[in-house]
Amino acid sequence: MGVTQSLSGKAWQVRPHDPALARQFCQQLDVPEALGQILASRDIPLEDGARFLHPKLRDYFPDPSSFKDMDKAAGIILDTLADNKRISIFADYDVDGATSSALLQKWFRAIGAEAGLYVPDRIKEGYGPTIGAFEALKAEGVDLVITVDCGAVSAEPLAAAVRMGLGVIVLDHHLMPKDVPIPPALALVNPNRPDDTSGQGVLAAAGVVFVLLAALNREGRKRDLFEGIAEPDLIGLADIAALGTICDVASLTGFNRALVAQGLKVMSRTRHAGILALADVANAEPPFGTYHAGFVLGPRINAGGRVGQADLGARLLASDDPAECTSLAASLDRFNAERREIEQGVQEAAIAAIEARSNDDPVIVIAGKGWHPGVIGIVSGRIKERYGVPSIVIALDPQTGEGKGSGRSISGINLGDAIGAAVRAGVIEKGGGHAMACGLSLQADQVEGFRAFLIETIGDDARRLAAGRSLKIDALMSARGADRAFVDELQQAGPFGMGNPEPRFAFGNMRVRWAQALKGGHVRCTLEDASGSCAINAIAFRAEDNGFAEVLLAQDGQMLHIAGKLKADNYRGRNSVDLRIEDVALSEADIAADE
Repeated sequence: MGVTQSLSGKAWQVRPHDPALARQFCQQLDVPEALGQILASRDIPLEDGARFLHPKLRDYFPDPSSFKDMDKAAGIILDTLADNKRISIFADYDVDGATSSALLQKWFRAIGAEAGLYVPDRIKEGYGPTIGAFEALKAEGVDLVITVDCGAVSAEPLAAAVRMGLGVIVLDHHLMPKDVPIPPALALVNPNRPDDTSGQGVLAAAGVVFVLLAALNREGRKRDLFEGIAEPDLIGLADIAALGTICDVASLTGFNRALVAQGLKVMSRTRHAGILALADVANAEPPFGTYHAGFVLGPRINAGGRVGQADLGARLLASDDPAECTSLAASLDRFNAERREIEQGVQEAAIAAIEARSNDDPVIVIAGKGWHPGVIGIVSGRIKERYGVPSIVIALDPQTGEGKGSGRSISGINLGDAIGAAVRAGVIEKGGGHAMACGLSLQADQVEGFRAFLIETIGDDARRLAAGRSLKIDALMSARGADRAFVDELQQAGPFGMGNPEPRFAFGNMRVRWAQALKGGHVRCTLEDASGSCAINAIAFRAEDNGFAEVLLAQDGQMLHIAGKLKADNYRGRNSVDLRIEDVALSEADIAADE
């Protein structure tokens, strides 16, 4: 199509693949041409094709003993239960933390035990365990704390726990520096600790906990723990683990992909009261996919930690009481609506501040007084998408000058490593994360130095990657060919997400037959081909932010190239297809006419 610069500023490029390999996939697996091309472009070896299309947990499940301290953690937990001592779970306030804690609580309940729950307040306490939180748990008579999705770099609180005689097990997945001693804990399970050899560094915390449950079952069998009671059913918990994996944007490769594939099947027939209540309040219906998990259920679970009560999501997912779950889901839905309003205000203020700087920084660091810390992660993601560079948004307390920041990166820039380097250099107070996301704390007078540090350390790479900003296209499609049968065939290559991108298609020379502006800057429309004989329903989320709302709404007969993803529409019994528009470009004919 020759799109070198779309309305969002991207060049369109065909995703590289070996045509010969694509043909071999088609012949060997008896799949359509487009699916063979997709498999070839994902670097799937020919001999793994069948296993890729039909991922099973047993084919990918890692040996729990391959994780450093995993067996030790399982033994300590079962010893603590045998001694009738109290256990409490300390969970992060996001979806990964909520799902991780719910997995543990449901496992404990299945064997007739209970565990307490502590979720820190995002604004008052911040991320991760604190000395004050450990002191409070110790005062309550807790003997063992299990931290999930946090704790791996909390050296001071863990040292304090040792001094106060509080046992701590850490279950985490965040990056750990190689040149810093491992923090003290009874067991520290993290596939990203420097001395771990499991090869499972892409797991979310929910995945790490799911493997721990397998270790607990295995150790429980050795101890005859399940005499007289049923062994906890891990497959029945796969939906909760999949939810955490998807929402933490973990790479859907290997074990993660098998876990999500199985988990979505379980979710679609789930009996978990929390997921059922959340789906009901969101008007979501099975079969559920990664979209439902990541953009329907996940944001509502997160809303409690962002603008409401931090433990609501974890309590919802762990509960077996339908009435309690209905009430919690309704609260989370209200908080999610409030979150959207707050987020919109912060986003508008952040964009205005960026535009006022009138520069082309390769890394965006923007701070504002009074911005709500609960939405800065979402806003940083929006800004990263808008400008195509790593972006960090910082909420400054107007009274104290203390700042909490959240960042999102672009492919090729490890933001977690950069933040760790900033901490070690004394540029900011605290921080950490992984390749694509980070969190941090600093003072208002450190913002400019922090911006300069990031530009110096990752600016050249970010500028180079931004200059080559592109949109990868899997294939050229016609509106006539984008039918439900084709979309259903594509799902064989799913689940889609980080590491296994959802296929993106380009539609050439389309016209807008009808369009309507929606709240939030979205546009719903119907597109037709040049002949006007075939049409497809479409929606462009955040079209205003992406720079093509005006063109879609003009409905002036202009010929457009459209790029997006095809989605099955099952709502209320429908059996149709929606195109989710991701980018728009003017056709060469219309560009020439304008000139």
